[in-house]
Order: sequence, then C-alpha cells, then structure tokens
Amino acid sequence: MKILLTFPGQGPQRAGMLQQLPAGDEILRHASEVLGEQATALDSAEALRHTRAVQLCLLIAGVAHARALQDRGLFPDMTCGLSIGAYPAAVIAGALKFEDALRLVSLRGELMEQAYPHGYGLTAIIGLTLSQLEPLLDEQSWIANINAEQQLVIAGSDAAMQRVAEKALSAGAQRVHRLAVSVPSHCALLAGPAEKLAEAFQSITLSRPRTAYLSGSSGRVVWQPEQIADDLAFNMSRTVRWHEAMIAANEREVRLAIEMPPGAVLTGLTRQAFSEGEALSLEQGGSDLALTLAKRLRNPR
Repeated sequence: MKILLTFPGQGPQRAGMLQQLPAGDEILRHASEVLGEQATALDSAEALRHTRAVQLCLLIAGVAHARALQDRGLFPDMTCGLSIGAYPAAVIAGALKFEDALRLVSLRGELMEQAYPHGYGLTAIIGLTLSQLEPLLDEQSWIANINAEQQLVIAGSDAAMQRVAEKALSAGAQRVHRLAVSVPSHCALLAGPAEKLAEAFQSITLSRPRTAYLSGSSGRVVWQPEQIADDLAFNMSRTVRWHEAMIAANEREVRLAIEMPPGAVLTGLTRQAFSEGEALSLEQGGSDLALTLAKRLRNPR
C-alpha cells in the first residue's frame, strides 16, 4: 500500500501563507538568497495580485510542509501536483533541485502574466460532464481542467467564459465560479510562454526521481528526467487531467493521499476518484493525523 503527496495549483493562496511554515525561517532565507529579494514579502495581499508571487508561494509552502513530514519519518511513494503544484511535487520526488525550481517558477509566473495581463482567466463549471460542456465552447474558450467527472474548468477571455457559463447554467450546470487566476492557463493560449520556459529548462539538470512522479497533465508516472522537464515546462498549456491522475494513483495501490497546504480542494477531488483508500488535507487534519494514518497503512494489524 502506497502514500501519495499532492500539491495544489492556484486558487487557495491567501495573504500571510508563508508566515508560519515549518522551518520557515530557513526555507524563506534560502528562497530570498536564490531569488535576490525578500521572500517574506511574496505573500502580502498586494503581492498575491500577481501570478509570479502566487506561484512562488505555492512552491515554497508545498516544499516546506512536505519536508516537515519527511523530517518526522513520512516518506511518500509518489507525488503529484496540479499545474504549479507539479514543481514542488518534482522537488519532493527528487527530480528537481529546490533552487532550480525557484528560478523556473519565477520565470513561469512572469511569462504567464506578461502574455495575458488582463481580460483572461479560468472559470469552474460544476454539474456538467465533459461531453455536455464541450459543445458549449467557442473559438475563445477551452477545456483547461478535468478535475472530476462533473467538475470542469474552462480557460479563455472574460467575455467568452461568461458566454459559456451562461449556456452551461441553461444546460443544467449546478454552479459556475470565476477562479482567482488571472491568466488563461492550460490551453493553447499559453503555448508561446511554454516554449520560452522549455528553453530555460535546457540549462537545468534534472535527476531520475527517488519516488514516483505522477503527471497531473497526462495521468502517467514519469521517470525519465527529460520527460519530467517537458511535463513541467508545458503543463501551463496542457489540459489538467487530475481525475485521471488520481484514478491512476489508486490503481497503483495508493491508499493514502495527503494534500499539502494551502487548502483542501484536491482532497475532495481525490476522494471522488479513489475507489478505496483515504484522502487527507494536511491543513485541515494536521500532521499528527497524517502520520497516524501513514503508520497504520505501513504497519497494518
């Protein structure tokens, strides 16, 4: 039986999220040295209006919390991240150095924000299946995330997303929700920025991961460093297939999925995909419960 650590994408970030990290002084000092700026300022309300700061905060928080679990003896068999969450997942898997991840994520956020500074983003559509939603799209909107069978996310211009949202509600959607993401992630609009990020990866050396790296884009476990680099560079322009990834994890005998802070969105989505096993939000359940569940899984009686 295996343990999976999951890492969230943009959305659950909040002001002050870096202020009480485990071993926070050390990791923030390290991040500040690499970035050449004060990492403690990245989680201010003003800073979090920008994609770059949000993504760096999610990277730093994910790595800090996962390392704290490792320090207490909880070592995962697999890691997986949604969108930007793939970067801390790659770090904890042992494929990507934290220093390189900081530099790459800094560039990633800048490229994404510069490409579409305003007027674009993501909208969640709840209550329709993929086959029901796809006919409602137009030339300015795309399927961005397949998070669950009836929890989908579209990307595009504000006007296009509004049109699709209205049609979705008329078609029986339970709810539509504009996400706190200011760029049209996971669609063809970000192909150009993804190519530029891929060029930056050419100067980075990745390693074969120590634990399985599960791609949130393809739903497949990836071991080859060059394939992990491709997955990381281009995931901003590829559809997120979280539901498929979690089904794949469960089929590979993952029976405990622990979501790194902030938030608990992935935990709910993972529970929908798992046919057996448990999913836990570290932020809601706490590290003691995570360690207890992990110990019980490793040493069943």
